[in-house]
Amino acid sequence: MKDLRCMLTDIEIARNASLKSIFEIGESLSISPDQLIPFGHDKAKLSEALIAGLSAKPNGKLVLVTAISPTPAGEGKTTTTVGLGDALNAIGKKASICLREASLGPCFGMKGGAAGGGYAQVVPMDEMNLHFTGDFHAVTSAHNLLSAMIDNHIHWGNELGIDSRRVSWRRVMDLNDRSLRQITTGLGGAANGYPAESGFDITVASEVMAILCLAENIRDLQDRLGAIVIGYRHDKSAVTCRDIGADGAMTVLLKQAFQPNLVQTLEHSPAFVHGGPFANIAHGCNSVVATKAALKLSDYVITEAGFGADLGAEKFFNIKCRKAGLVPDAAVIVATVRALKMNGGVAKKMLGTCDVDAVVRGCANLKRHIENVAKFGVPLVIAINHFDTDDELEVEAVKHSVEQMGYEAIVCTHWADGSKGAIELAQKVSDLCEHSRTQFSPLYKDSLSLHAKIEKIAKEIYRADRVRLEKKAEEKLRQLEADGFRALPVCMAKTQFSFSTDPKLLGAPTGHNVVIRDIKLAAGAGFVIALCGDIMTMPGLPRKPAANSIHLNDKGEIEGLF
Repeated sequence: MKDLRCMLTDIEIARNASLKSIFEIGESLSISPDQLIPFGHDKAKLSEALIAGLSAKPNGKLVLVTAISPTPAGEGKTTTTVGLGDALNAIGKKASICLREASLGPCFGMKGGAAGGGYAQVVPMDEMNLHFTGDFHAVTSAHNLLSAMIDNHIHWGNELGIDSRRVSWRRVMDLNDRSLRQITTGLGGAANGYPAESGFDITVASEVMAILCLAENIRDLQDRLGAIVIGYRHDKSAVTCRDIGADGAMTVLLKQAFQPNLVQTLEHSPAFVHGGPFANIAHGCNSVVATKAALKLSDYVITEAGFGADLGAEKFFNIKCRKAGLVPDAAVIVATVRALKMNGGVAKKMLGTCDVDAVVRGCANLKRHIENVAKFGVPLVIAINHFDTDDELEVEAVKHSVEQMGYEAIVCTHWADGSKGAIELAQKVSDLCEHSRTQFSPLYKDSLSLHAKIEKIAKEIYRADRVRLEKKAEEKLRQLEADGFRALPVCMAKTQFSFSTDPKLLGAPTGHNVVIRDIKLAAGAGFVIALCGDIMTMPGLPRKPAANSIHLNDKGEIEGLF
């Protein structure tokens, strides 16, 4: 008979959970109550004093959870991160997980929440997927404060000599709204400033979000904010946030948001949930300060990076680890039979039918992700996130394909069984961390040119034949090199659905070209963004947004969130 527990929705499971006091969760990490700033019963921020006092402690083991290319069939990267963390604690390890916060864009758009699922969730799920502790609102406010101060500076005489045609700083909001991608500001006469072309990005694409996630401390945060290039003068010299005088006020707005959030899983494992850049348009990793704090407080830290390994893992290794001096000890690549079948050409409505040949074809996508992660010298294992519809023959086909590459694939049932469903994976990860020495190294050296770094990623990770820069992108890249930004890493903004820039080209395509349409400098964050193909930094809502199904029931409880 089917387990009735699995018939509950994620939010019903979360609502039925018995949560411990956040002080009990802190105590499991030897954090005293006075070192936490509580947000009610089950959420808290780490105090500045706690973070400052951790530097002398040794680091635990760092494990990255990544995945194959995402499909509508689902992969379960966050769910696996949670299940693995719970399972490590179940076998006697002291483990924490580190995740990103959820954006309202996907919650009300198409993807849904970002707290895991089934019996491998972080709670309180509804609050985490909505306003949580207000960090995203603080990032939005800080970003838009700078926008307002730029326009105000120009209105009151433009002492810095900013060329209003070359202001590159846009505005942000944490919702999907395609109508705001390109706008005109300052209409209505002289009292409203100068008319100018601008636009909105989603908050997760903000350089302020990237800075929050890469800064080491509050002083570093302000220094990075000050280094943001907001535009250029007529002589093409850069104007920074520090020139505008906004860095101090922005730091004040971000002071509390910079402190990592502590919550718990359904099985009461500690979970640090902080920061939220998307991996398709930003660098896709949770905050450095949260990861480093967790490494000091735990023996194992399980973190995830957004979307497939070609995006999230690549940026985790090449940007976050490079900038923060982190060395990952192991990696887990998550795959599902369903998603592999889609990569093998099966339509979503036919996924319930056994098709071993399609699974074998789809394994080309998994193989490429394995090859890519292996290039960074990190020991790895594959987790098969199990669905009830999986046929045993299909599962065995995945295992065999992985074994032929010299790796191991482990079936996991954490969605339905919680930690019990990921015990074997936890034992394997622990073994990798303890006995397989990492030889981690980023894909490219700082000394390579920006163009060479883009080519390195496109050809070695995406398997593109060539990179083609549109004229505007080529000119910007040349100027950035001349301005002294050659040593920065590159953050590729690309569709998450394919190794190519065509979201419909599934599997493991070869022979394609990567077209770079624009280049953006994120000087404060410390990377250069290459916009590929048609990728948008402000998503639009789908024909039937998730918001249509979200409401309060008669008890005042949230329904339809995920």
